[in-house]
Amino acid sequence: MTVLKTSLRSFFSHKGRMVLSGMAVVLSVAFVCGTLVFTATMNTTFDKLFAESASNVMIAPAERDDEVSAVEGDSGPANGIPDTVPASVVDEISSVDGVERVTGNVAATNAVAVNADNENLGPTTGAPTVVTNWSDVELRTSEIAEGREPAGPGEVMVDGDTADGKDIAIGDEIRLITAIGDYQVTVTGIVDFTITNPGAALFYLDRATAQEYLLGGEDGFTTIYVDSTGAVSDADLKSAVASVVGADTYKLQTSAEYIEENRDALGEVLSILEYVLLGFAGLALLVGIFLIVNTFSMLVAQRTREIGLMRAIGSSRRQVNRSVLIEALLLGLIGSVLGFGAGVGIAVGLMALMSALGMNLSTEDLTIETSVPVVGIVLGIVVTLLAAYIPARRAGKISPMAALRDAGMPGDVRAGRIRAGIGAAFTVLGLAALAGTATVESAADGAGFLALGVVLSLVGLILVGPALVGLVVRGLSAVLLRGFGPVGRLAERNALRNPRRTGATASALMIGLALVAGLSVVGSSMVASATEEIDESLGADYIINSSTFTQIQPDVTAAVRDVAELDHVTEVANVRTEVAMPNGEDVDVLLSAADPTYEQDIAMDVVEGDLGEALQPGGVSVGDEDAEEYGIALGDELPVTFDGGTVTVTVRAILSQEEAVATGTWNLGLQTLREGVPDEAAMPLPSMIFAAAAEGQQDAARAALDAAMEPYPQMEVRDQAEYKELIQDQVGQLLNMVYGLLALAIIVAVLGVINTLALSVVERTREIGLMRAIGLSRRQLRRMIRLESVVIALFGALLGLVLGLAWGAAGQQLMALEGMRVLEIPWGTLLTVFIGSAIVGLLAALMPAFRAGRMNILNAIATE
Repeated sequence: MTVLKTSLRSFFSHKGRMVLSGMAVVLSVAFVCGTLVFTATMNTTFDKLFAESASNVMIAPAERDDEVSAVEGDSGPANGIPDTVPASVVDEISSVDGVERVTGNVAATNAVAVNADNENLGPTTGAPTVVTNWSDVELRTSEIAEGREPAGPGEVMVDGDTADGKDIAIGDEIRLITAIGDYQVTVTGIVDFTITNPGAALFYLDRATAQEYLLGGEDGFTTIYVDSTGAVSDADLKSAVASVVGADTYKLQTSAEYIEENRDALGEVLSILEYVLLGFAGLALLVGIFLIVNTFSMLVAQRTREIGLMRAIGSSRRQVNRSVLIEALLLGLIGSVLGFGAGVGIAVGLMALMSALGMNLSTEDLTIETSVPVVGIVLGIVVTLLAAYIPARRAGKISPMAALRDAGMPGDVRAGRIRAGIGAAFTVLGLAALAGTATVESAADGAGFLALGVVLSLVGLILVGPALVGLVVRGLSAVLLRGFGPVGRLAERNALRNPRRTGATASALMIGLALVAGLSVVGSSMVASATEEIDESLGADYIINSSTFTQIQPDVTAAVRDVAELDHVTEVANVRTEVAMPNGEDVDVLLSAADPTYEQDIAMDVVEGDLGEALQPGGVSVGDEDAEEYGIALGDELPVTFDGGTVTVTVRAILSQEEAVATGTWNLGLQTLREGVPDEAAMPLPSMIFAAAAEGQQDAARAALDAAMEPYPQMEVRDQAEYKELIQDQVGQLLNMVYGLLALAIIVAVLGVINTLALSVVERTREIGLMRAIGLSRRQLRRMIRLESVVIALFGALLGLVLGLAWGAAGQQLMALEGMRVLEIPWGTLLTVFIGSAIVGLLAALMPAFRAGRMNILNAIATE
């Protein structure tokens, strides 16, 4: 009980000093709990949506090959028309025992909606524009808020969120551009969701019009909903339906199977998000450990005489040790509880952000599982206790004779040398592992070297950090502090006074900045590599594709071909095929079908043969690695099976797969594809168009192309410079998002600098009083503390940037094996980070410096 009372008294007497350490626990636990609550709420919301929208049995077209579909990144056929189930199936299963109602639905996710001002009405978040037919199925999750449902061609309803966001009202004229054609429709109603808006823009037609606009008049459905009378189970109903339509003819699912499939698909996306967010929360916890270690180390050092007196009057080492750990337990418990509450707030904030992006999540679905507070609180307590363990052991070693000494405990020189030696060994091994990435032949083989190198070099530099303080801080001081005279020298000596403390404080910043530097190198190298590849391989002047990642409609292609200022136009379409290889295997392959001018637009490394001949009728090109794996040689004839038929092609070129990173190596001519797909309606639509301007007509060609694409706002025309800028922007957006998440760890690190300085000021109270008494002004005192903070911050920044450069260079070595061969060091970014660290140091010192300046001189001198 005495130990507990002592711990409580000490904790609350130093509560001001514990606040910043507690903030590290609060922020880290809040991020963990917020992530868990947010993802659980997303799952709950979509589970409700799936459950409400599903029927007892669902029928859909048979699934395509997953591997090829994943390669193409398109769930639908290459001609843009969705696969269907014949409408006759509805009549066939209507009489099955246990069936109450059968509802056919037509939907397409590759349409584009345009308003009267020629503006795209689709989401800007990457979600699709969905055109479907209005039916009783839609009433399960939505209701008509205004107007009426569509009653024939030329009429459409729109969801309320899209109507509000795009300023659509009843009576407005809009255009629907589908794989079949371009249609003018009038808005007759507004639909509100009763559960959640999944983020898409939805447009509702009547059934016949949907079949006309989306399927070209085919009497079929993309999904059939079968509702039970309740007399049979879903599994028995599925079996009965399968006996009528065939078990393998279509994709049949019970309600539970449908919900599970969609939950798994959503779970894959959410799990990635969850792991990323938890990874950054873990990083913040790691940084927080340094803060907590520093806090308790300084508190123990400041209480050396007090602890010595406790030992002198009979307290055992175990009791002193336990006293410090109880203080840590209280800090962890309070911080974790507050962190859990803040985490719920973060989850609500993320839900509000998703709602702003178009996916409405209701707080009524806020899901806080029992495990969330348990995980958060246990994690916070365990991390705090682990961080406080070493200071607690150090406190237990204080002897009763320490009561006769001044506050402060000299460090163990021998232990420091051992630590530095171990750290140096780890650092060397880590750098050797990073260098090992240059010796592997595949990125997969090098990933282990990279991971091992990152961990070893990070741990090593953390351990060796205190030993580097003297060398690096003196070097920084010679450049930055000597100009400030005696104040600068005092700041330098304060930073050198306790190398272990300075090293631990700087290490917290080092971790975050090392990741920033490493990712900056990787991102810059990606952009530089892609830019070089564009310069070397792209011969076309313009690239035309859809911003909605859908196929290009025939009228768009015709408009491009009508531009007189163009020398040539090249269509490129992707098509799923099955190729009979010489070794007897039937392999699913994604082929690119293009006009013969493709050879002029994309430069490829030809190992054997001629790419131009491969693009002529009856030819094909293959990759060298595939040729070796399947025994393909120049001149071999390969039967290729398309959806519409089979054609035999001759291998006329073998391309380097190592060079063709973005273009692919299986290529044939569009004429060859037409022979294999004689039905023009089934011909794949192009996913990209290349265009080259006639000589001397570049400006005129661009103006004419822009004018030709004006009626199609979903289409984007880019020249080579704009294409490079697109890649740079995409990489930049990704990096900015990562930097934003890394900011959490950097904020915790800044709290560590503030806390270290604040406790250091308390520790040096008497010293500060004496300096003030002999003539040091308040301004000089504050400047001294600010300069000390800047040096510590720059020390951490320097270590972090050097470490990050090593990580980034090793990462680029692995990317080089995937074709990204340029190592680009973003010196501007690194310099900005270094200067920013100095500013961070200045800001972190404001509060401790202000407090030091307000000290009463006599009271400070009298402090024990």
